[in-house]
Amino acid sequence: MRKTMFNAAVSFVYCLIILGVVCIPGNTLAQKAGHATQKPKKPVIVMIHGMFVGSWCWDSYRNYFEQRGYRVITPTLRYHDLPLSSPPNPMMMETGILDYVADVEKDIRALDQKPIIIGHSMGGLIAQILASKGLARATVLIAPAVPRGINSISWTGIKSFWMNRQRFGHWREPLRPTFEGAVYSFLYLLPPDEQKTVFDKLTYESPRAAGEISFWYFDRHKATYVDESKVACPVLTVVGTQDRLTTPTIARKINNKYKAVSTYREFDRHSHFIIAEPGWEEVAQSIEAWIAEHKQRN
Repeated sequence: MRKTMFNAAVSFVYCLIILGVVCIPGNTLAQKAGHATQKPKKPVIVMIHGMFVGSWCWDSYRNYFEQRGYRVITPTLRYHDLPLSSPPNPMMMETGILDYVADVEKDIRALDQKPIIIGHSMGGLIAQILASKGLARATVLIAPAVPRGINSISWTGIKSFWMNRQRFGHWREPLRPTFEGAVYSFLYLLPPDEQKTVFDKLTYESPRAAGEISFWYFDRHKATYVDESKVACPVLTVVGTQDRLTTPTIARKINNKYKAVSTYREFDRHSHFIIAEPGWEEVAQSIEAWIAEHKQRN
């Protein structure tokens, strides 16, 4: 009986010792037991493209951020998967900004977390609208299109419009860019051979969506309206100093709209196609650093 009690006591003490060793912070046994401190997962990034392009325009950014541990989603906006060599989808005539917003919103709501939303050009406007719906943990606006209420008229913008206008009456059919117009508007800092390569990837755009952005003062539905008081997440506004579409003057107006939560950055030697021009890495690195800073705050 005494021997049995002694063995039980020894076993009890042994268990206490093992338990104490396992619970020591940083102990290997504790880690094996599933108590190791793991690095928090990096947030999901949703990248939204702009007019006349598709998700392919994010190839460099997607690879950059995926290599750094982010999960990246690059949706293709509806009807933006047809090359200019093919007839446009006639349904594009009925497509507006809020249709694009609805498509991306559906993708975001299917996630298990709020993503960081990065939008370029028209995608930047879509990102603003989504942020006002409370769907972003942070938002990056790269050369963004303007929301309702901000004057986007510039001489370079007017010239770009006319150079891409093939003929009168083109508002009654999907918009098709011209090579000369595309080069002047956003491809002029690319090497000539890359200009042709990128142009061959371009697609059509909805005249309705373009009109809602460029002529918002005629849109009685106010499709591009964004209530800045509802944009509570951190916002980063990025623009190239040589941008002919979203000029720095226009970008600063957008930044000021969200001044309570926004940071503004300009980059020399960059134009509207800042996400794929030579030197795009510098911009991506700056965005990554901003994301890391604000991720720690959230």
